[in-house]
Amino acid sequence: MNIPEDLKFTKDHEWLKIDGDLAVVGITDYAQSQLGDIAFVEVETVGEILEKEESLGTIEAVKTVSEVFMPVGGEILEFNELLQDDPALINTDPYGEGWIVKVKITDIEEVDELLSAEDYENLLDE
Repeated sequence: MNIPEDLKFTKDHEWLKIDGDLAVVGITDYAQSQLGDIAFVEVETVGEILEKEESLGTIEAVKTVSEVFMPVGGEILEFNELLQDDPALINTDPYGEGWIVKVKITDIEEVDELLSAEDYENLLDE
């Protein structure tokens, strides 16, 4: 299981890559493996300010539809347009080209509440 050390994680299997008060958000390698083949990604929240743990969109896989939650509060700046034509990028490259949204963080202190790579790995081992 790939768990990059430079990312933060949630118990709901989202990841966050932070650059100042900007962040890139996606779902983890574990999450995409549990969902299976991803067929569609819907994010209609671009331009909205959402609270931590609010739903930012959905991922539709062959067997299920799953919500994606905000790891921290912030404004959704951008949706990864590549996912419209190739949602399977989340399956093949969840931490790279399979990112889902870019966010401007409203409260940087919320980042401290997220899991480190080691903490996330321990969560999966439970």
